[in-house]
Amino acid sequence: MGLQGQRIVVIGGTSGIGLAVAEAAAREGADVVVASRRQESVDAALKRLPEGAGGLTLDATDEDAVRAFFERVGAFDHLVYTAGEALLMESMAESDLARSKRFLDTRLWGAYSAVKHGAALIRKGGSVVLTTGSASRRPLPGTTVAASLLGAMESLTRALALELAPIRVNVVSPGVVRTDLWREMSEEDRGGLFDSTAASLPVGRVGTPEDVAEAYLYLMRGGYSTGSVVDVNGGALLV
Repeated sequence: MGLQGQRIVVIGGTSGIGLAVAEAAAREGADVVVASRRQESVDAALKRLPEGAGGLTLDATDEDAVRAFFERVGAFDHLVYTAGEALLMESMAESDLARSKRFLDTRLWGAYSAVKHGAALIRKGGSVVLTTGSASRRPLPGTTVAASLLGAMESLTRALALELAPIRVNVVSPGVVRTDLWREMSEEDRGGLFDSTAASLPVGRVGTPEDVAEAYLYLMRGGYSTGSVVDVNGGALLV
């Protein structure tokens, strides 16, 4: 099954992995709608996407805004959720609980709200694809908040796959990928992370958004996958 003529909503689709998913789906002939909190991000994404692609602003932490967003979007085939703040890397002792809660607001509760208000509009044969990460099963020091979030995303995916059936619900688990989610690290620290990760991986490099986008497309196309976690991490769980 291809994506030709299908309508795909990508929340977080104006940068990084989300934009790569939108671009790849559009190349297959899908009708793509991207959403982001900032209008300038939407405008920049639409310059890269084919004519006819749609773009809307959305604060995924505002449930009323999420409800209104889907009322405006109408019926569609697939929902992809990749929205998230910069990765939170800090020890528990140094953590700020209010900031930690905000981190979960976009990544977990934003996804929950999007599925809550979008699921009824998904056409027969459609799907939801969420986003987690390898720290759920391979945490590092300083990832207590991130690992907790990612584990919750995997559990949410499995529960939704049962509750929303026959709508399929899956989640992609990227490893280290070159995106701006690492922007709060210094350039030196970020470069060191990428270099050390590449040296440790069987594939010998860190990922790109385009690498990971293929997993989202597979899960949208494939009618026999639900409740699945698809790892795209260069073999990180093996070493």
